[in-house]
Amino acid sequence: MMASPEHKSADPRRIIISVDAMGGDAGPAAVVAGIALSAHKNPDIGFLLHGPEDMLRPMVMRKRGLLDRVEFCDAPHVVTMQDKPSHVMRNGKATSMWSTLEAVREGKATVAVSCGNTGALMALSVIRLRKLPGINRPAIAILWPSRNVQGFNVMLDVGADIRADAQDLLQYALMGASYARNGMDLPRPRVGLLNVGTEEHKGRPELKEAYELIGSFATKANFDFVGFVEGGDIPGSVCDVIVTDGFTGNVALKTGEGTASLIGDLLREAFQYTPLSRLASLLALTSLKRLKKRIDPRRVNGGVFLGLNGTVVKSHGGADATGISAAVKLAFQLAQSGFSKKLAARVASAAALAQDVTDTPAVGKQPGQQEQES
Repeated sequence: MMASPEHKSADPRRIIISVDAMGGDAGPAAVVAGIALSAHKNPDIGFLLHGPEDMLRPMVMRKRGLLDRVEFCDAPHVVTMQDKPSHVMRNGKATSMWSTLEAVREGKATVAVSCGNTGALMALSVIRLRKLPGINRPAIAILWPSRNVQGFNVMLDVGADIRADAQDLLQYALMGASYARNGMDLPRPRVGLLNVGTEEHKGRPELKEAYELIGSFATKANFDFVGFVEGGDIPGSVCDVIVTDGFTGNVALKTGEGTASLIGDLLREAFQYTPLSRLASLLALTSLKRLKKRIDPRRVNGGVFLGLNGTVVKSHGGADATGISAAVKLAFQLAQSGFSKKLAARVASAAALAQDVTDTPAVGKQPGQQEQES
């Protein structure tokens, strides 16, 4: 699975993104179109493209200027959406997904991007990149359009693991706050714990325990804990980071995407109802385009795997060229900011804080290490 040598990036300043060309619902054509959009917008990106080279090369050659920005990593097999993670871990060495992660592991690329099977991608990421010390369960963090000044809220976990105990939720809060602080330039993020109500007595036992743990360490970890939040607060302005388990987070994510799509369809139907409404749509065209862009889930496509020795961006399986380009843009921004190294330092601090919870549960006792700058 070696990269084709004749197309290595001539510009050493380029950030190399490792891209899994296979596995998405739309096939490799959408992935190639997406990286072509990114290459056109940003001259500082280069790509390692993983998949069957004889299939990918003609697609790349049809995109003007793209061939010089791409190195091919021939991987003959594909992880399908139906493949079980356990099967992929045992038999996936020749797949494009494995090759994509291996490039990051070996330092050939800075960030991996894939729109393939989420469970398989997380499983392979864990065994190839390994978890950071102190992390029990990695999480997938996404950006959710919101009413906040920054325009987005961070939510995690949205599908890395359907389970999460109180200790896991504490780690998610610490990692999510650090992601918001460094990725969104929020000096003191506000963290909320998703529940069925805002009252302290509501929710499952692990949520009540997590409430106490997160609240106990908010000051030490340099964030504000706003307590329990509800589903309506996910796109709101009550908090900047929403913490939940992967099952709940994934359901919320898919519901939000479906709702955004429904709103777009209903608007189109409404403006086609009468001649006057069609005229109104023309007069409001600029505002409608702005609204469409604001709620378009493709433009915020890309979940970040937190808690690994390397950065992985999971694109939506059904992403088109616009969605793939958005995921690549996110990967580039993370690579450009040195996100992986910063996150490792932040997680080390988070792990120290989390360990302190176990060793010294008294709220008043200070841990040995604080997370002030990370």
